[in-house]
Amino acid sequence: MRYYQLKYLLILWLTAAAVTDLSAQTTDSLNHYLKIAAQNNAGVKADFLAYKASLQKIPQAGAYEDPQLEMGFYLEPMDLIDGRQIGEFKLMQMFPWFGTKKAAQTEMTHMAQMTFEQFRETRDALYLSVYAQWYTLCRLQQQLRNNDENKKLLAQLEELAIRRFAAPGSGPGQGYSPSASTPAAQSKASAPSGGSGMAGMGTMGSGSNTQASSGSSMSAMSGSGDGMASGMGSASPGLSDVLRIRLEATEIDNNIESLQSELKAEKAKFNALLNRPTESGIQVPDSFEQLPFLFDTVSVKESMESRNPMLGMIREEGLAYKAKGEMDRKMSYPMFGVGLQYMLIGKSQKSSMDMETGAGMSSMDGKDMLMPMISVSIPLYRNKYKAQQRESKFRQQSSAEKYVQTLNTLEADWYKTRHQLDDAARKITLYEKQEELAKTTYRLIVNEFVAGKNDLTNVIQVQRQLLDYQLKKAEAVADYNIMVASVRKLISFQFSEQ
Repeated sequence: MRYYQLKYLLILWLTAAAVTDLSAQTTDSLNHYLKIAAQNNAGVKADFLAYKASLQKIPQAGAYEDPQLEMGFYLEPMDLIDGRQIGEFKLMQMFPWFGTKKAAQTEMTHMAQMTFEQFRETRDALYLSVYAQWYTLCRLQQQLRNNDENKKLLAQLEELAIRRFAAPGSGPGQGYSPSASTPAAQSKASAPSGGSGMAGMGTMGSGSNTQASSGSSMSAMSGSGDGMASGMGSASPGLSDVLRIRLEATEIDNNIESLQSELKAEKAKFNALLNRPTESGIQVPDSFEQLPFLFDTVSVKESMESRNPMLGMIREEGLAYKAKGEMDRKMSYPMFGVGLQYMLIGKSQKSSMDMETGAGMSSMDGKDMLMPMISVSIPLYRNKYKAQQRESKFRQQSSAEKYVQTLNTLEADWYKTRHQLDDAARKITLYEKQEELAKTTYRLIVNEFVAGKNDLTNVIQVQRQLLDYQLKKAEAVADYNIMVASVRKLISFQFSEQ
């Protein structure tokens, strides 16, 4: 029993160690939520309690049958040669063939280990669900941030359009006259024409903080007196550009509201995994990165075969049937019983008469009798014992075939996941390149828009492409990280030294 007590203490340590290992390359908040899930999730706790219950079957299987005590009394004492029998007591203890109880304990031990592997499978499935839900939250948070950044770009673009509209009498390149404090203004002041202007717009497009609220921006449009009236006629194309930019900003506002609503729903689902109130707060980072993946096919296969709980469950099932077959074989041998019979004997009527007459009496008259007994069961009907042994053998063979089938399925899942990982990695690389090219193109085309060499339609199209690449990249990174977690589940979230 000391072995099982030590094993029980190690279970919680292994669970905590698994959580620590699987979160070694993620944020501290994810590590915290994984621990909460392992402690609070009702499904995990139910399977762990089932494992604790299965451990109690081991001492039951090793216990002997209760002894049988038989007591009988005569309503009228039965006359014997030397006395009268009043009653008798029989106590009998049966013992199975040597090694039967040990085989039964071995079977229950493997059955308990099966339950433990089921607990591990439930725990690992929970970890995978937490991982998937966490990266879904990270994706939504990243997409919110991308939409906010693109809204700021539109605000800068609107400022440029308003300044062009505010100076209709100037040439196309002269209509843009931002304040000297902005990087774009400094670049334009120092660059006379052409390619040198690109660098200035690059600074602006990559994160300039210069923004103008709609009220302050429109103040440039609402000059005083006759100046405004004289400018409206020739600047109507500029006003349409401003309105189109605001239409795009409205679309992004709708996207933000939709993402916020989806994020709220996904947070409630995440809290359900942690068995917490749906409104509990969750700290989600603004950005997340692609997880490193350092496993090769050989190491994954070896770790999967030795650590996967589904395979472990089938292995333990086969060993349990093997032990059951041994127990069935020993049950076909005789059982032995050891007991005592105690007979309560009173004095006979003859002895009473002898006492009155003074005649001699037998020394055995009225003496209680104690008789040791041995019993043996005779397993005469062999067909049922042979059938039990054949049943255990067939079930053991079935477990072996089930093991091969499960292993093949897991290996197929591994190759499919590896393909998906490679595909997701290629998509991440592609979207990163496209995002950088879109940023460069956006800076160039804004320069051309300011110089009057390009129209707003092309600027908005490139801005849409930039946002699309950013959203797709966030989705690809989330999918990649979830698939990495799926591979870790195949090896039960255990890692070799890296």
